[in-house]
Amino acid sequence: MLPVQAALLLALASPATQALPGAQVPAAGDPVEIEDVLVTGRPLREMIENFVDEVAEPPRGRGPARWDRKVCVGVVNLRREPAQVMIDRVSRVALDIGLEIGEPGCSPNILVLATHDAVGLATALIETRPNAFRPNYAGAARSAAALERFRTTDDPVRWWHVAIPIDSDTGVPAVRMPGEAPPRLATLGGLLRTEFRNDLRRAFVIVDIDRAVGVNFQQLSDYVAMVAFAQIDPEADLTPYPTVLNLFQAPSAVDSLTDWDRSYLTALYDAELNQKNPDSQSGAVSGAMVRDREQAPPARE
Repeated sequence: MLPVQAALLLALASPATQALPGAQVPAAGDPVEIEDVLVTGRPLREMIENFVDEVAEPPRGRGPARWDRKVCVGVVNLRREPAQVMIDRVSRVALDIGLEIGEPGCSPNILVLATHDAVGLATALIETRPNAFRPNYAGAARSAAALERFRTTDDPVRWWHVAIPIDSDTGVPAVRMPGEAPPRLATLGGLLRTEFRNDLRRAFVIVDIDRAVGVNFQQLSDYVAMVAFAQIDPEADLTPYPTVLNLFQAPSAVDSLTDWDRSYLTALYDAELNQKNPDSQSGAVSGAMVRDREQAPPARE
């Protein structure tokens, strides 16, 4: 596979397959001896529920947020051709989960920034516009400690979401905005149901070009799409699951968004998230994903 640096020069790298150095390939017809293999299985529902609990990280006390209707994807610090490839690929995922794409020239609410100094760039952005990362209203973003991790991590890709609680009936913010009067809410909901929803408002995705090695541009773009459309826990252990989020641990194991990833995003954007309890909202996502995976055709041998 071509590294990201080469992809930026060649616009788009095509995935390639090659044997590991020193690997011994048996001749056709020769018997192959393998070690004992232990196979363990978990019910699909249990596996999905564990995945949803592990992967999602909305602000404390809030249920999962998602984009409402329209997104605009912007990519900076890449040449025009590779930037457009990433925009198109991320936008294609948006369309697949039922979102609309902004017209050319729209103001990006998903901003992807490529850099050779990710810590320096993140620091500068946070210091210049701190309210863009942690606005002064309840439920906007994760904690100050999480923001510090976003700033200092050495991960190849880092991301930060900003959300806002919305009155579903009126479309107005359901929290008091700085300098404004308290919102006039259309309804207070019931004991178990809520008329509020959590909408994503902004997403920042920073790609460290020097650390994103060993992956091609298709893989990188799909990874960016996954973390742009869902509030993913950057410290989640997802090794038991078939997801593109394991890309930098095992680049050869995944070429793009997996069926599992697409099922999760579809469930997130299809689920009824009108329960007051955030755990119940996560349960709605799990249930939608279970239904999607049960309807999926069996994997081809």
